[in-house]
Amino acid sequence: MSQLDDWVAALAAELGVEAEVDVRGLLDLARVAAHSVDRPAAPLTTFLVGYAAGRSGAPGAAAALCDRAAALARTWSVNPAGEPPG
Repeated sequence: MSQLDDWVAALAAELGVEAEVDVRGLLDLARVAAHSVDRPAAPLTTFLVGYAAGRSGAPGAAAALCDRAAALARTWSVNPAGEPPG
């Protein structure tokens, strides 16, 4: 187990989270959000995906939501005025 895996396991235990955490999937999502949207989008995106997955409670929800969020981030562009698509 890597230091990162150890950290995630310890943090999950501390927070009372009993779900499996797809560390690589979340890191990939954070990378896509940071590069396609804006760097601060990375932690906010992963937080919202985790929140939505927790509310869902469905098995595999986190992976499906990561895919949806990454797809949205990959298509995100900002117009010259700095406003999101709309």
